[in-house]
Amino acid sequence: MFAPLVASAVTLAMSAHGTADARPVAHGARDTTYLLAAATGLIGTGFHLYNVTKKVGGFSWQNLFYGAPVGAPMAILLSGLLGYCSERVRESKSQTGPEVLSLPAGRTIAAVTAAGLLGTTGEVGLLHFRGAFHNPVMAIPVTLPPIGAGLLLAASAGARRPHRLARWWMRLLVGMGLAGVGFHAYGVSRNMGGWRNWSQNLLSGPPLPAPPSFAGLALAGLAALELMREYPDA
Repeated sequence: MFAPLVASAVTLAMSAHGTADARPVAHGARDTTYLLAAATGLIGTGFHLYNVTKKVGGFSWQNLFYGAPVGAPMAILLSGLLGYCSERVRESKSQTGPEVLSLPAGRTIAAVTAAGLLGTTGEVGLLHFRGAFHNPVMAIPVTLPPIGAGLLLAASAGARRPHRLARWWMRLLVGMGLAGVGFHAYGVSRNMGGWRNWSQNLLSGPPLPAPPSFAGLALAGLAALELMREYPDA
């Protein structure tokens, strides 16, 4: 269970290193870290599925609600995939635009991001349903992101055009993800003892790091759209 913590921390450090590195070449350590992060997320998903199915009742709604969150390890998988894609964009010398595994980078990243938005929405929908959507705002992160995913998929498969609506929708999702931290912080404060009992309520209340996952994916979507704008064939 320490593996995802280590993988996430190292991936974050490598991403910071890549941001500060202005050289137009890929870095072996970063590539290795991103691939290991993707593998960690994939294996972690298997462990979480096992945790759900080994409980009494097997693969049931009850166990999906209260077992290990099935979608959580996929966030590490996505971070690894997007990091690996970023290295391919960095090292590209193609005149027609950067490529990822011989595929146009912009369209590939848009498709990966769209899949991430749909998966994250599914996980959020499951947990918000467990909370009975007691606050109407809880419906927002299960309605806006799928539309954004559809816009990204349309952009990745469609003709060359500015995709203005997709850009604005990604910006909307960034704002939604950041605002969600405030709502989750409010949810923590409503538990017994509020923030004075932070050591317990941070664990039992709504997770503060969850909403920014939408912001991160939306920023990746904006990057993909920018690649497609700069390189129409990408």
